[in-house]
Amino acid sequence: MHAWPASEVPALPGKGRDLRIHDTATGGLIPLDPGPVARIYVCGITPYDATHMGHAATYNAFDLVQRVWLDTKRQVVYVQNVTDVDDPLLERALRDGEDWVGLAERETALFREDMTALRMLPPKHYIGAVEAIPGIVPLVERLRDMGAAYELEGDIYFSVESDENFGKVSGLDAAAMKLLSAERGGDPERPGKKNPLDPMLWMAARKDEPSWDGASLGAGRPGWHIECVAIALDHLGMGFDVQGGGSDLAFPHHEMGASHAQVLTGEFPMAKAYVHAGMVALDGEKMSKSKGNLVFVSKLRRDGVDPAAIRLALLSHHYRADWEWTDQVLADAEARLGRWRAAVSRPDGPAAEALVEEIREALSNDLDAPAALAAVDRWAELQSSTGGTDEGAPGLVSRAVDALLGVAL
Repeated sequence: MHAWPASEVPALPGKGRDLRIHDTATGGLIPLDPGPVARIYVCGITPYDATHMGHAATYNAFDLVQRVWLDTKRQVVYVQNVTDVDDPLLERALRDGEDWVGLAERETALFREDMTALRMLPPKHYIGAVEAIPGIVPLVERLRDMGAAYELEGDIYFSVESDENFGKVSGLDAAAMKLLSAERGGDPERPGKKNPLDPMLWMAARKDEPSWDGASLGAGRPGWHIECVAIALDHLGMGFDVQGGGSDLAFPHHEMGASHAQVLTGEFPMAKAYVHAGMVALDGEKMSKSKGNLVFVSKLRRDGVDPAAIRLALLSHHYRADWEWTDQVLADAEARLGRWRAAVSRPDGPAAEALVEEIREALSNDLDAPAALAAVDRWAELQSSTGGTDEGAPGLVSRAVDALLGVAL
């Protein structure tokens, strides 16, 4: 599977600052020192509908991580998956009388278009669940052979009790885990499981559903968590720098994936930092496909909204915050974009070297994009009120906003 084209990242004078970021597993800010090559895995979409603002906010957060690392002159190996076979996708295809493969391909193509328009830097490896199946099957077999997995009516389940570090990603107690498991794709009430929280690794073939050769597992398809584990281990190895996604992935998805990987390798932890973006709401409820309360990036683009304004709307909220999308949020972003473009269109202006360092400092401090935006606002206000004589300043501001915030002025 191919990703989307990369927009050019302008070079800036000097060097960026190392990132301090909030780690869900420890509950606080931790410094990240990836070395010369930074490794990040971000969980991708299940392509049964278009990219909504919640998706865009999440991928914007981890795009900022990439940009901070690139500004420190590091190489970045970014991996993202596409869950191109899963129950919600199959259910939507059945509901609409559509081939599930065609639905997945169409929505994945639309996602690429949205990411390109929003200037999100693409992953180096963009991998679909289906193409990962040859690498998933041996991992499930190994877990079974290790005694960390068991069969139940043809399905294969992972035993969470096989990982002594289970629970260290989310920090939740058993009752909270059981509740969230039921809400987020698990089956804690299924009879015969050793532990209600045990997640499925391999689903035996069901009538009228797609299946693949599972070797000794029998025909079937992979569970959700093992998909990301197989892709991450293949392209990043253990102990990579950031495991990212929305806050609703901390449990069960990232918790289970970490346990799978840790049992398979005997190493801990799977990732140095588990980083989670907040949820975006509409009309007082979390924006989600199941609720249908969605604002689509593609619809805004069709309506003539500048993608740079959409990106500024996302950047105006701290990535970990839960917030609500409103018409006013977009209007404020469009007004800010207009002010910034007017400011950089002048032939000269106030010196901007200190502004570049302010943006760098804000982003290095847990991706504080609102503080970075405020710094640019101050420069633009100074430009409009007093101007300046530095002929290179507007160009430097434009390059810095593009390189570090992904906004083209």
